[in-house]
Amino acid sequence: MPVDGAMLRHAKRILVIGCPGGGKSVLARALSTSLDLPYISMDRDFYWLPGWRKRDRSDIDRMISEVVAQGRWIMDGTGLGSFRLRLPRADLVIWLRLPRTACLLGAISRAIRYFGRSRPEMPEGCPERLTSDMVGYIWNFERRAAPKIEAALHEFGLANSTVIIRSRKAASRFAAPGA
Repeated sequence: MPVDGAMLRHAKRILVIGCPGGGKSVLARALSTSLDLPYISMDRDFYWLPGWRKRDRSDIDRMISEVVAQGRWIMDGTGLGSFRLRLPRADLVIWLRLPRTACLLGAISRAIRYFGRSRPEMPEGCPERLTSDMVGYIWNFERRAAPKIEAALHEFGLANSTVIIRSRKAASRFAAPGA
């Protein structure tokens, strides 16, 4: 969907979703700065504890519910299991829907860049890694996750307020001041 600058500037609660390695965090942080919205990372703020220990699902849901009740935020992370909590509160969804090769290259590049340390959108104690499970998830994302995303966007009435971005170049243009 084409989005005009006014629609983006007036959105107070934005979800940035897509395949791992697609640039969700980069785009969300850039928009957080330009739109003056608090940045929320699903991975850092809800899912992971140091040592790659996952929080209990009830704690995750409680924490997400508290954050999405706030009036202003931009949140990166697909997290299909929490769409029921996040989508009803979103004004705008930005779906980075890059080709799988671009996402794989992004994930590999990120693993090299942050090798042995935690990246900014992860909690301390979760050093960057690229597992075979993650590669498989990225490879099959369009076939397995995209239909669920499309169904949820329709279910929650956000199909017409979702911006789909299909390249890194388009994401950079979108994040540029005055987008």
